[in-house]
Amino acid sequence: MLAKAAAQKTKKHQRPHTMHTINTLGPNTPRIALIGECMIELQQRADGSLQQSFGGDTLNTAVYLSRELGASGIVDYVTALGDDSFSDAMCQNWASENIGLGMVQRLPGRLPGLYCIQTDAAGERRFLYWRNEAAVRDCFTTPAAAPILAALPDYDVLYFSGITLAVLGVQGREKLLETLIEARQRDARIVFDNNYRPRLWASVEEARAAYRIVLPYVDLALLTVEDEQALFHFSSCEAVFAAYEQIGTPEVVLKRGSNACLIRCDGEAFEVPAQKVERVVDTTAAGDSFSAAYLASRLKGGSPVEAAEAGHRLASRVIQVPGALIPKD
Repeated sequence: MLAKAAAQKTKKHQRPHTMHTINTLGPNTPRIALIGECMIELQQRADGSLQQSFGGDTLNTAVYLSRELGASGIVDYVTALGDDSFSDAMCQNWASENIGLGMVQRLPGRLPGLYCIQTDAAGERRFLYWRNEAAVRDCFTTPAAAPILAALPDYDVLYFSGITLAVLGVQGREKLLETLIEARQRDARIVFDNNYRPRLWASVEEARAAYRIVLPYVDLALLTVEDEQALFHFSSCEAVFAAYEQIGTPEVVLKRGSNACLIRCDGEAFEVPAQKVERVVDTTAAGDSFSAAYLASRLKGGSPVEAAEAGHRLASRVIQVPGALIPKD
């Protein structure tokens, strides 16, 4: 089903040139742009009180990636915010994490989205969202977006997710696709986290079509097994790998929660056990933090196995603390 992507592309969206793995960027400090949405986060405590912070899948990854890379990488976030105090606080927080703000639009009169995290006794979470009017919906369609879109292909790595695809809308996704095509022509690496959220899409068919258009341009696919099964109805992990192999994705990572992650990279297969923890507090951002540490390790020359071990280590720390972003210490 997923493999139909190659056959459905128009002449305008032809297959990119030969793909390459993430850790072949060379000796220069890589510049990474992560595209997506950050929202106001409310964490509901056991007594019903709410703790306010900020989060979002690609933003979570950007923060952890910046921490993992330190001075060995430049991390910028690409989004649109409002001109309100929450948006001001977001930008201040990102700057404190050494995340570049030059690709952040501030749209007058708009607001960021909001979500609430509710967790059960086992640490599993439920999300409630208020995001339909969020500024990020117009991230790639405003006049101010033109210079941002023109600058993106010059980055070494572009990172986005299935949530990015959903919130950008039809016009924004078309702009993103044009950017990916040009970035690949300039030898950039494309990283994609599948993060499928059914509530963000009008239908599963719309989501499948959007994923199929961009997947042929992806160099590193960071996938959650449950999301692949929900979106494409794969019957097994092997079926997932077979579909991505047919597309031509050189590096595929299957994240499986507390189970070992599975990796296929340039024809080799790896299985890397997860780190066990005694008590899970909150699984929010477990996958985002894994992706950040995995990518950071690969950018620094680590093997797929070393990268997965780094991902599991960070994720095991994150799930022992409430909220998406744990304190730096």
